[in-house]
Amino acid sequence: MLTKIHLENFTAFKNLDVEFSPGINVFIGANGTGKTHIMKAAYAACDISVSGRNFADKLEKVFFPSNHQIGRLAKREKVSISSKVIVSRKIKSKSVDLSVSFSNHTTAFEKAEIAGVELWDTEKISSVFIPVKDMLANAPGFRSSYGRRELHFEEIYDDILERSLLGKLKGPTDKERKKLLNILEKAIAGKVVIKKEEFFLRNQQGELEFTLLAEGFRKLALLHTLIQNGTLLNGSVLFWDEPEANLNPALMEVVVDILLALQRQGIQIFIATHDYVFLKWLSLKIDHKKDKFLYHSLFKNEDGDISHSSTSDYNEISPNAIDAGYEQLSDAEIRREMGVK
Repeated sequence: MLTKIHLENFTAFKNLDVEFSPGINVFIGANGTGKTHIMKAAYAACDISVSGRNFADKLEKVFFPSNHQIGRLAKREKVSISSKVIVSRKIKSKSVDLSVSFSNHTTAFEKAEIAGVELWDTEKISSVFIPVKDMLANAPGFRSSYGRRELHFEEIYDDILERSLLGKLKGPTDKERKKLLNILEKAIAGKVVIKKEEFFLRNQQGELEFTLLAEGFRKLALLHTLIQNGTLLNGSVLFWDEPEANLNPALMEVVVDILLALQRQGIQIFIATHDYVFLKWLSLKIDHKKDKFLYHSLFKNEDGDISHSSTSDYNEISPNAIDAGYEQLSDAEIRREMGVK
């Protein structure tokens, strides 16, 4: 499990340290406060433990800076600055750090300084990053094209297809996974099948290709696929960027139930969200005695730098950009009813 991250002069961050929960981590904050950037950096660190890639190379591919120059991931300043990313985890109760350092003048990823790889790679971390944009409907031919041609996509989009196209695990499905699959199959009214890299929803009416399936259902179908093929098992890490995107609020409870169940099975989860309904369902469903979770609020301080606060109590999230937005809307509605401009 990941334990913390340190970001120094990296993208939007001047100096940030965030300690993670071994269960669910929820990032909230206004646009531009770096929620997705934290998750991408942590995901890159997880991925190289399996792929054996260079950490700087994976960071560059995941963020996709212009001209593939990793130095463009440095915080934008007019002077020369050094950037550093440190991701920490526990291996057999011992803290292990993986770090990468570079300057805003560094061009190729090979020139970045990497430390901690040997210890980091002694234990693999299975991980998956679910981006905001759906890729399953566009799966046929994408992976082969991505490998041969220069496509303007961050590598997370190729990665999610790679994980999704894995075959089913051999042997019987254990009771807990079967329970989750049944919940998802009820929500999407069918099962997911894959034929030559094309995804279909199969039910009593036949097989419906994903290009004709509502995007909200595709999100749930993706979860079904990742659970069925064993990508999400005990010890793995799930990163999900805006799970609420294109999802009907009525299905938000299903998503929260699945995430809590995955966490209880030993999966560490990172989520970035802007959604009030999602947060409220999560706060209502969490069992404070057995669930492990943290809300991380990202915000700009008086100096304009991004800072954060973390809490396990929804009511103590401060500042809470999502609540503030809804309060603003509520105040506007009251003023309108009262005829006040």
